[in-house]
Amino acid sequence: MLTVVQAFDRAPIAELATDDAAALERKLHAAEQAFRHRDGWLKPHQRVAILRKLAALMEARRDHLALQIAREGGKPLADAIVETNRAIDGVHNAADELRNFAGREIPMGLSAAAENRWAFTTKEPIGIVAAISAFNHPLNLIVHQVAPAVAVGCPVIIKPAAATPLSCLAFVALLHEAGLPEPWCQTFLPDGNELAEKLATDRRIAFLSFIGSARVGWSLHAKLAHGARSALEHGGVAPAIVDRSADLARIIEPIVKGGYYHAGQVCVSTQRVFVHQDIADDFTRQLIARVETLRTGDPTLQDTEVGPLILPREADRVAEWIEEAVKGGATLATGGKRLSETTLQPTVLLDPPADARISTQEVFGPALAVYRYEDLDEAIARANALPTAFQASIFAQDIGVAMRAADRLDASAVMINDPTAFRTDWMPFAGRRESGYGTGGIPYTMRDMTQEKMILMRRS
Repeated sequence: MLTVVQAFDRAPIAELATDDAAALERKLHAAEQAFRHRDGWLKPHQRVAILRKLAALMEARRDHLALQIAREGGKPLADAIVETNRAIDGVHNAADELRNFAGREIPMGLSAAAENRWAFTTKEPIGIVAAISAFNHPLNLIVHQVAPAVAVGCPVIIKPAAATPLSCLAFVALLHEAGLPEPWCQTFLPDGNELAEKLATDRRIAFLSFIGSARVGWSLHAKLAHGARSALEHGGVAPAIVDRSADLARIIEPIVKGGYYHAGQVCVSTQRVFVHQDIADDFTRQLIARVETLRTGDPTLQDTEVGPLILPREADRVAEWIEEAVKGGATLATGGKRLSETTLQPTVLLDPPADARISTQEVFGPALAVYRYEDLDEAIARANALPTAFQASIFAQDIGVAMRAADRLDASAVMINDPTAFRTDWMPFAGRRESGYGTGGIPYTMRDMTQEKMILMRRS
Protein backbone atom coordinates (compact mmCIF):
# COMPACT_ATOMS: atom_id res chain seq x y z
CA MET A 1 0.00 0.00 0.00
CA LEU A 2 1.03 3.59 -0.66
CA THR A 3 0.10 6.19 1.94
CA VAL A 4 -0.41 9.68 0.50
CA VAL A 5 0.01 12.53 2.97
CA GLN A 6 -0.37 16.28 2.95
CA ALA A 7 2.98 17.88 2.25
CA PHE A 8 2.47 20.61 4.85
CA ASP A 9 1.49 18.71 8.01
CA ARG A 10 2.04 15.07 6.94
CA ALA A 11 -1.60 14.21 7.67
CA PRO A 12 -2.73 11.10 5.72
CA ILE A 13 -4.98 11.73 2.72
CA ALA A 14 -5.39 8.32 1.09
CA GLU A 15 -4.22 4.71 1.01
CA LEU A 16 -3.60 3.36 -2.49
CA ALA A 17 -2.91 -0.18 -3.66
CA THR A 18 0.40 -0.53 -5.47
CA ASP A 19 1.17 -2.48 -8.64
CA ASP A 20 3.41 -5.56 -8.74
CA ALA A 21 5.33 -7.16 -11.61
CA ALA A 22 2.27 -9.07 -12.78
CA ALA A 23 0.27 -5.85 -12.97
CA LEU A 24 3.04 -4.23 -15.02
CA GLU A 25 2.99 -7.12 -17.46
CA ARG A 26 -0.78 -6.85 -17.82
CA LYS A 27 -0.55 -3.16 -18.55
CA LEU A 28 2.25 -3.57 -21.08
CA HIS A 29 0.39 -6.39 -22.80
CA ALA A 30 -2.82 -4.34 -22.99
CA ALA A 31 -0.95 -1.37 -24.46
CA GLU A 32 0.87 -3.58 -26.94
CA GLN A 33 -2.35 -5.24 -28.12
CA ALA A 34 -4.05 -1.87 -28.55
CA PHE A 35 -1.19 -0.52 -30.63
CA ARG A 36 -0.77 -3.63 -32.76
CA HIS A 37 -4.46 -3.64 -33.73
CA ARG A 38 -4.15 -0.86 -36.29
CA ASP A 39 -7.81 -0.99 -37.29
CA GLY A 40 -8.63 -0.06 -33.70
CA TRP A 41 -6.60 3.13 -33.69
CA LEU A 42 -8.67 6.19 -32.89
CA LYS A 43 -9.02 8.63 -35.78
CA PRO A 44 -7.70 12.17 -35.32
CA HIS A 45 -11.20 13.63 -35.00
CA GLN A 46 -11.98 11.10 -32.27
CA ARG A 47 -8.83 12.04 -30.36
CA VAL A 48 -9.68 15.72 -30.69
CA ALA A 49 -13.18 15.08 -29.35
CA ILE A 50 -11.82 13.13 -26.37
CA LEU A 51 -9.33 15.87 -25.51
CA ARG A 52 -12.01 18.58 -25.80
CA LYS A 53 -14.33 16.64 -23.50
CA LEU A 54 -11.47 16.03 -21.09
CA ALA A 55 -10.78 19.78 -20.88
CA ALA A 56 -14.46 20.42 -20.13
CA LEU A 57 -14.46 17.77 -17.38
CA MET A 58 -11.34 19.31 -15.87
CA GLU A 59 -12.91 22.76 -16.02
CA ALA A 60 -15.89 21.47 -14.04
CA ARG A 61 -13.54 20.10 -11.35
CA ARG A 62 -11.07 22.99 -11.35
CA ASP A 63 -11.38 23.82 -7.65
CA HIS A 64 -11.10 20.19 -6.57
CA LEU A 65 -8.01 19.63 -8.73
CA ALA A 66 -6.33 22.79 -7.43
CA LEU A 67 -6.97 21.92 -3.79
CA GLN A 68 -5.64 18.42 -4.40
CA ILE A 69 -2.41 19.89 -5.81
CA ALA A 70 -2.06 22.10 -2.73
CA ARG A 71 -2.67 19.23 -0.34
CA GLU A 72 -0.51 16.47 -1.79
CA GLY A 73 2.17 18.64 -3.39
CA GLY A 74 2.31 21.62 -1.03
CA LYS A 75 1.98 24.24 -3.77
CA PRO A 76 0.21 27.37 -2.48
CA LEU A 77 -3.43 27.35 -3.53
CA ALA A 78 -3.18 30.50 -5.66
CA ASP A 79 -0.38 28.87 -7.66
CA ALA A 80 -2.22 25.52 -7.74
CA ILE A 81 -5.16 27.28 -9.39
CA VAL A 82 -2.77 28.65 -12.01
CA GLU A 83 -1.38 25.15 -12.55
CA THR A 84 -4.88 23.76 -13.05
CA ASN A 85 -5.72 26.47 -15.58
CA ARG A 86 -2.51 25.72 -17.44
CA ALA A 87 -3.27 22.01 -17.44
CA ILE A 88 -6.71 22.63 -18.96
CA ASP A 89 -5.20 24.91 -21.59
CA GLY A 90 -2.53 22.30 -22.29
CA VAL A 91 -5.17 19.72 -23.16
CA HIS A 92 -6.70 22.21 -25.61
CA ASN A 93 -3.19 22.91 -26.95
CA ALA A 94 -2.68 19.22 -27.80
CA ALA A 95 -6.02 19.09 -29.62
CA ASP A 96 -5.35 22.35 -31.48
CA GLU A 97 -1.94 21.16 -32.63
CA LEU A 98 -3.51 18.29 -34.58
CA ARG A 99 -4.97 20.80 -37.05
CA ASN A 100 -1.49 21.44 -38.45
CA PHE A 101 0.22 18.18 -37.52
CA ALA A 102 1.25 16.82 -40.88
CA GLY A 103 4.06 15.54 -43.06
CA ARG A 104 5.53 17.26 -46.09
CA GLU A 105 6.21 16.76 -49.76
CA ILE A 106 9.67 15.46 -50.67
CA PRO A 107 10.89 16.99 -53.95
CA MET A 108 11.27 14.53 -56.82
CA GLY A 109 12.43 15.06 -60.40
CA LEU A 110 15.66 16.71 -59.26
CA SER A 111 17.65 14.08 -61.10
CA ALA A 112 16.91 11.87 -64.05
CA ALA A 113 16.60 8.87 -61.74
CA ALA A 114 13.86 10.64 -59.74
CA GLU A 115 11.63 11.57 -62.65
CA ASN A 116 7.95 10.66 -62.73
CA ARG A 117 7.71 10.17 -58.99
CA TRP A 118 5.79 11.87 -56.20
CA ALA A 119 6.80 11.49 -52.57
CA PHE A 120 5.43 12.72 -49.28
CA THR A 121 5.72 11.91 -45.60
CA THR A 122 3.10 11.07 -43.04
CA LYS A 123 3.39 11.06 -39.25
CA GLU A 124 2.72 7.86 -37.34
CA PRO A 125 2.66 7.26 -33.57
CA ILE A 126 5.99 5.89 -32.40
CA GLY A 127 4.54 3.21 -30.12
CA ILE A 128 4.05 2.69 -26.40
CA VAL A 129 5.11 5.60 -24.20
CA ALA A 130 6.41 5.12 -20.66
CA ALA A 131 6.05 8.36 -18.70
CA ILE A 132 7.70 8.86 -15.32
CA SER A 133 6.69 12.12 -13.69
CA ALA A 134 7.71 14.42 -10.83
CA PHE A 135 5.96 15.82 -7.78
CA ASN A 136 6.36 19.54 -8.26
CA HIS A 137 3.60 20.04 -10.87
CA PRO A 138 1.53 16.91 -10.19
CA LEU A 139 -1.20 17.76 -12.71
CA ASN A 140 0.43 19.89 -15.40
CA LEU A 141 3.45 17.62 -15.86
CA ILE A 142 1.09 14.68 -16.32
CA VAL A 143 -0.72 16.69 -19.00
CA HIS A 144 2.60 17.41 -20.73
CA GLN A 145 3.42 13.71 -20.84
CA VAL A 146 0.00 12.18 -21.49
CA ALA A 147 -1.91 14.66 -23.66
CA PRO A 148 0.67 14.60 -26.50
CA ALA A 149 0.61 10.78 -26.49
CA VAL A 150 -3.19 10.74 -26.67
CA ALA A 151 -3.18 13.39 -29.39
CA VAL A 152 -0.82 11.50 -31.71
CA GLY A 153 -2.23 8.04 -30.92
CA CYS A 154 0.37 6.44 -28.66
CA PRO A 155 -0.65 4.18 -25.78
CA VAL A 156 0.87 5.60 -22.59
CA ILE A 157 1.63 4.15 -19.17
CA ILE A 158 2.16 6.92 -16.64
CA LYS A 159 3.96 6.56 -13.31
CA PRO A 160 3.37 9.61 -11.09
CA ALA A 161 5.67 10.62 -8.26
CA ALA A 162 5.00 8.50 -5.17
CA ALA A 163 4.37 11.64 -3.10
CA THR A 164 1.74 13.07 -5.48
CA PRO A 165 -0.23 10.33 -7.26
CA LEU A 166 -3.74 11.66 -6.65
CA SER A 167 -3.66 14.38 -9.31
CA CYS A 168 -2.50 11.83 -11.87
CA LEU A 169 -5.17 9.30 -10.92
CA ALA A 170 -7.87 11.97 -11.10
CA PHE A 171 -6.66 13.15 -14.51
CA VAL A 172 -6.54 9.66 -16.01
CA ALA A 173 -9.99 8.85 -14.61
CA LEU A 174 -11.34 11.96 -16.34
CA LEU A 175 -9.56 10.95 -19.55
CA HIS A 176 -11.35 7.59 -19.49
CA GLU A 177 -14.62 9.36 -18.70
CA ALA A 178 -14.01 11.52 -21.76
CA GLY A 179 -14.02 8.37 -23.89
CA LEU A 180 -10.43 7.13 -24.17
CA PRO A 181 -10.32 3.31 -23.87
CA GLU A 182 -8.30 2.24 -20.83
CA PRO A 183 -5.47 0.42 -22.69
CA TRP A 184 -4.52 3.73 -24.32
CA CYS A 185 -3.72 5.39 -20.97
CA GLN A 186 -2.91 3.43 -17.82
CA THR A 187 -1.46 4.46 -14.49
CA PHE A 188 1.31 2.55 -12.77
CA LEU A 189 2.01 2.78 -9.03
CA PRO A 190 4.94 0.46 -8.30
CA ASP A 191 6.16 -0.35 -4.84
CA GLY A 192 9.73 0.89 -5.27
CA ASN A 193 12.03 1.98 -8.09
CA GLU A 194 12.92 -1.45 -9.48
CA LEU A 195 9.59 -1.87 -11.26
CA ALA A 196 9.70 1.71 -12.54
CA GLU A 197 13.01 0.91 -14.20
CA LYS A 198 11.52 -2.29 -15.60
CA LEU A 199 8.72 -0.27 -17.19
CA ALA A 200 11.09 2.29 -18.72
CA THR A 201 13.50 -0.28 -20.15
CA ASP A 202 11.02 -2.89 -21.38
CA ARG A 203 11.59 -3.87 -25.02
CA ARG A 204 7.99 -2.85 -25.87
CA ILE A 205 8.55 0.77 -24.85
CA ALA A 206 9.24 3.02 -27.84
CA PHE A 207 9.51 6.34 -26.00
CA LEU A 208 10.48 7.28 -22.44
CA SER A 209 9.33 10.60 -21.04
CA PHE A 210 11.20 11.19 -17.78
CA ILE A 211 11.00 14.18 -15.44
CA GLY A 212 13.19 13.95 -12.37
CA SER A 213 16.77 13.76 -11.16
CA ALA A 214 19.69 13.67 -13.58
CA ARG A 215 21.16 10.63 -11.83
CA VAL A 216 18.05 8.54 -12.45
CA GLY A 217 17.25 9.97 -15.87
CA TRP A 218 20.65 9.36 -17.42
CA SER A 219 20.77 5.89 -15.87
CA LEU A 220 17.47 4.95 -17.49
CA HIS A 221 18.51 6.54 -20.78
CA ALA A 222 21.53 4.24 -20.93
CA LYS A 223 19.36 1.16 -20.43
CA LEU A 224 16.62 1.79 -22.99
CA ALA A 225 15.72 -0.87 -25.50
CA HIS A 226 17.45 -0.51 -28.86
CA GLY A 227 15.61 2.00 -31.01
CA ALA A 228 13.69 3.61 -28.15
CA ARG A 229 13.72 7.38 -27.93
CA SER A 230 13.63 9.48 -24.80
CA ALA A 231 13.05 12.94 -23.44
CA LEU A 232 14.72 13.76 -20.13
CA GLU A 233 13.92 16.84 -18.08
CA HIS A 234 16.27 17.40 -15.17
CA GLY A 235 17.13 20.47 -13.17
CA GLY A 236 19.61 23.29 -13.15
CA VAL A 237 21.14 25.99 -10.98
CA ALA A 238 19.50 28.82 -12.86
CA PRO A 239 21.43 32.11 -13.07
CA ALA A 240 20.07 35.64 -13.30
CA ILE A 241 22.31 38.61 -14.08
CA VAL A 242 21.25 42.06 -12.85
CA ASP A 243 22.98 44.82 -14.81
CA ARG A 244 23.50 48.29 -13.32
CA SER A 245 21.00 49.62 -15.89
CA ALA A 246 18.22 47.43 -14.45
CA ASP A 247 15.12 49.13 -13.07
CA LEU A 248 15.14 47.87 -9.47
CA ALA A 249 11.57 48.97 -8.87
CA ARG A 250 10.41 46.56 -11.56
CA ILE A 251 12.69 43.55 -11.16
CA ILE A 252 12.53 42.63 -7.48
CA GLU A 253 9.11 41.01 -7.80
CA PRO A 254 9.97 38.75 -10.78
CA ILE A 255 13.23 37.68 -9.15
CA VAL A 256 11.43 36.82 -5.93
CA LYS A 257 8.78 34.91 -7.87
CA GLY A 258 11.48 33.10 -9.83
CA GLY A 259 13.31 32.08 -6.70
CA TYR A 260 10.54 31.22 -4.24
CA TYR A 261 7.68 29.98 -6.43
CA HIS A 262 6.66 26.59 -5.01
CA ALA A 263 9.38 27.03 -2.37
CA GLY A 264 12.01 26.85 -5.11
CA GLN A 265 10.99 23.34 -6.15
CA VAL A 266 11.07 24.03 -9.88
CA CYS A 267 13.74 22.86 -12.31
CA VAL A 268 14.31 26.42 -13.57
CA SER A 269 13.98 28.25 -10.23
CA THR A 270 16.25 31.27 -9.97
CA GLN A 271 19.07 30.23 -7.65
CA ARG A 272 22.19 32.29 -8.47
CA VAL A 273 21.78 36.07 -8.83
CA PHE A 274 24.79 38.02 -10.11
CA VAL A 275 24.40 41.75 -9.36
CA HIS A 276 26.59 44.57 -10.63
CA GLN A 277 28.50 46.05 -7.73
CA ASP A 278 27.27 49.59 -8.51
CA ILE A 279 23.71 48.64 -7.51
CA ALA A 280 24.39 45.64 -5.28
CA ASP A 281 23.62 47.38 -1.98
CA ASP A 282 20.31 48.85 -3.18
CA PHE A 283 19.31 45.60 -4.85
CA THR A 284 20.10 43.51 -1.78
CA ARG A 285 18.22 45.85 0.55
CA GLN A 286 15.09 45.78 -1.62
CA LEU A 287 15.32 42.03 -2.19
CA ILE A 288 15.59 41.28 1.55
CA ALA A 289 12.70 43.61 2.36
CA ARG A 290 10.43 41.80 -0.11
CA VAL A 291 11.52 38.31 0.89
CA GLU A 292 10.80 39.08 4.53
CA THR A 293 7.18 39.86 3.66
CA LEU A 294 6.57 36.48 1.99
CA ARG A 295 3.84 34.56 3.79
CA THR A 296 5.03 31.01 4.48
CA GLY A 297 2.71 28.30 5.75
CA ASP A 298 -0.30 26.13 4.95
CA PRO A 299 -0.58 25.94 1.14
CA THR A 300 -4.36 25.45 1.24
CA LEU A 301 -4.83 29.02 2.53
CA GLN A 302 -5.49 31.66 -0.10
CA ASP A 303 -2.85 34.14 1.13
CA THR A 304 0.08 31.69 1.44
CA GLU A 305 2.94 32.55 -0.92
CA VAL A 306 5.53 29.93 0.07
CA GLY A 307 4.51 26.42 1.08
CA PRO A 308 6.40 23.40 2.36
CA LEU A 309 9.07 21.24 0.82
CA ILE A 310 7.75 17.90 -0.35
CA LEU A 311 9.41 15.77 2.37
CA PRO A 312 11.00 16.40 5.77
CA ARG A 313 14.32 15.04 4.50
CA GLU A 314 14.31 17.68 1.76
CA ALA A 315 13.90 20.40 4.39
CA ASP A 316 16.78 18.79 6.30
CA ARG A 317 18.96 18.87 3.20
CA VAL A 318 18.24 22.50 2.29
CA ALA A 319 18.88 23.60 5.88
CA GLU A 320 22.18 21.73 5.78
CA TRP A 321 23.21 23.47 2.55
CA ILE A 322 22.40 26.88 4.04
CA GLU A 323 24.43 26.11 7.16
CA GLU A 324 27.34 24.88 5.04
CA ALA A 325 27.36 28.10 3.00
CA VAL A 326 27.35 30.28 6.11
CA LYS A 327 30.20 28.29 7.66
CA GLY A 328 32.10 28.76 4.40
CA GLY A 329 31.82 32.54 4.60
CA ALA A 330 28.41 33.46 3.16
CA THR A 331 26.34 36.14 4.89
CA LEU A 332 22.88 34.97 5.93
CA ALA A 333 20.94 38.10 4.99
CA THR A 334 17.54 36.76 5.96
CA GLY A 335 15.69 33.50 6.60
CA GLY A 336 17.22 30.11 7.11
CA LYS A 337 15.13 29.11 10.10
CA ARG A 338 13.13 25.88 10.24
CA LEU A 339 9.46 26.70 10.70
CA SER A 340 8.08 23.17 10.79
CA GLU A 341 8.90 19.63 9.70
CA THR A 342 8.67 20.62 6.05
CA THR A 343 8.82 24.44 5.93
CA LEU A 344 11.78 26.80 5.91
CA GLN A 345 11.95 30.57 6.03
CA PRO A 346 12.72 31.96 2.56
CA THR A 347 16.46 32.56 2.58
CA VAL A 348 18.89 35.01 0.99
CA LEU A 349 22.61 34.24 1.11
CA LEU A 350 25.22 36.83 0.12
CA ASP A 351 28.44 35.79 -1.62
CA PRO A 352 28.56 32.09 -0.70
CA PRO A 353 31.78 30.27 -1.67
CA ALA A 354 32.07 29.26 -5.29
CA ASP A 355 32.41 25.61 -4.29
CA ALA A 356 29.48 25.54 -1.83
CA ARG A 357 26.62 23.27 -2.82
CA ILE A 358 24.28 26.28 -2.96
CA SER A 359 26.61 27.65 -5.69
CA THR A 360 27.07 24.44 -7.67
CA GLN A 361 24.05 22.15 -7.26
CA GLU A 362 20.31 22.54 -7.61
CA VAL A 363 18.97 23.44 -4.17
CA PHE A 364 15.29 22.79 -4.99
CA GLY A 365 14.36 24.85 -1.97
CA PRO A 366 13.54 28.45 -0.93
CA ALA A 367 17.06 29.89 -1.04
CA LEU A 368 18.64 32.52 -3.28
CA ALA A 369 22.40 33.14 -3.53
CA VAL A 370 23.47 36.69 -4.45
CA TYR A 371 26.94 37.48 -5.81
CA ARG A 372 28.55 40.79 -6.80
CA TYR A 373 30.35 41.28 -10.11
CA GLU A 374 32.23 44.09 -11.85
CA ASP A 375 32.30 43.04 -15.51
CA LEU A 376 29.42 41.57 -17.56
CA ASP A 377 31.58 38.95 -19.24
CA GLU A 378 32.82 37.86 -15.81
CA ALA A 379 29.21 37.36 -14.68
CA ILE A 380 28.38 35.44 -17.85
CA ALA A 381 31.41 33.18 -17.37
CA ARG A 382 30.38 32.45 -13.76
CA ALA A 383 26.81 31.79 -14.86
CA ASN A 384 28.05 29.34 -17.51
CA ALA A 385 30.57 27.56 -15.28
CA LEU A 386 28.43 24.59 -14.20
CA PRO A 387 27.70 21.31 -16.04
CA THR A 388 23.98 22.11 -15.88
CA ALA A 389 22.33 24.56 -18.27
CA PHE A 390 18.62 25.26 -18.63
CA GLN A 391 16.99 28.71 -18.52
CA ALA A 392 18.68 31.98 -17.55
CA SER A 393 17.76 35.65 -17.12
CA ILE A 394 19.29 39.05 -17.77
CA PHE A 395 17.76 42.13 -16.17
CA ALA A 396 18.81 45.32 -17.96
CA GLN A 397 17.45 48.47 -19.57
CA ASP A 398 20.58 48.76 -21.70
CA ILE A 399 19.67 46.83 -24.85
CA GLY A 400 23.32 46.22 -25.72
CA VAL A 401 23.94 44.54 -22.38
CA ALA A 402 20.72 42.54 -22.65
CA MET A 403 21.53 41.24 -26.12
CA ARG A 404 25.17 40.45 -25.30
CA ALA A 405 24.07 38.39 -22.31
CA ALA A 406 21.29 36.71 -24.30
CA ASP A 407 23.83 35.77 -26.97
CA ARG A 408 26.48 34.46 -24.59
CA LEU A 409 24.59 32.79 -21.75
CA ASP A 410 24.69 29.02 -22.18
CA ALA A 411 20.99 28.28 -21.85
CA SER A 412 18.18 26.85 -23.90
CA ALA A 413 16.18 30.01 -23.17
CA VAL A 414 17.26 33.45 -21.96
CA MET A 415 14.62 35.69 -20.42
CA ILE A 416 15.18 39.44 -20.68
CA ASN A 417 13.59 41.21 -17.70
CA ASP A 418 11.63 38.08 -16.79
CA PRO A 419 12.48 35.35 -14.26
CA THR A 420 14.26 32.13 -15.15
CA ALA A 421 11.13 30.19 -14.17
CA PHE A 422 8.94 31.74 -16.86
CA ARG A 423 7.26 29.18 -19.09
CA THR A 424 4.30 28.77 -21.38
CA ASP A 425 3.16 25.28 -22.27
CA TRP A 426 3.53 25.67 -26.02
CA MET A 427 7.10 27.00 -26.00
CA PRO A 428 10.18 24.75 -26.30
CA PHE A 429 11.48 23.73 -22.89
CA ALA A 430 14.79 21.89 -22.72
CA GLY A 431 17.81 21.37 -20.55
CA ARG A 432 21.29 21.39 -22.03
CA ARG A 433 24.22 19.17 -21.07
CA GLU A 434 23.42 17.40 -17.77
CA SER A 435 20.09 19.23 -17.48
CA GLY A 436 18.22 17.14 -19.98
CA TYR A 437 17.76 15.57 -23.38
CA GLY A 438 15.20 16.37 -26.06
CA THR A 439 12.70 19.21 -26.05
CA GLY A 440 9.59 19.56 -23.92
CA GLY A 441 6.52 21.65 -24.64
CA ILE A 442 3.34 20.06 -25.91
CA PRO A 443 3.83 20.60 -29.69
CA TYR A 444 7.48 19.49 -29.46
CA THR A 445 6.62 16.38 -27.47
CA MET A 446 3.99 15.46 -30.05
CA ARG A 447 6.68 15.56 -32.73
CA ASP A 448 9.00 13.40 -30.63
CA MET A 449 6.25 10.82 -30.07
CA THR A 450 5.78 10.31 -33.81
CA GLN A 451 7.93 9.01 -36.63
CA GLU A 452 7.81 9.95 -40.27
CA LYS A 453 7.05 7.48 -43.02
CA MET A 454 7.78 8.39 -46.62
CA ILE A 455 5.42 7.18 -49.32
CA LEU A 456 6.62 7.26 -52.92
CA MET A 457 4.45 6.86 -56.00
CA ARG A 458 5.79 6.22 -59.44
CA ARG A 459 3.78 7.56 -62.31
CA SER A 460 3.68 5.43 -65.45
